Amino acid sequence: MPKLDEYVRIAEAAEYLGVHCNTLRNWGRTGKIPEYRHPVNNYRLFKVSDLDKLLKKTEQSVARRIRKPR
Repeated sequence: MPKLDEYVRIAEAAEYLGVHCNTLRNWGRTGKIPEYRHPVNNYRLFKVSDLDKLLKKTEQSVARRIRKPR
């Protein structure tokens, strides 16, 4: 069984990213972010490291747009 302390539930993940829970569900469904299931109750779980990667990728994308000459 995986270490569950490396995962957060959808409400915590949505707050961490600053998005609505439904947005996170859509991103999981479309593969933008991997989602996992709790082995006992089947709740949607997200790895904190995956959330951090998504934030970093988003920040880099924004930084590139800001630096791009118009």
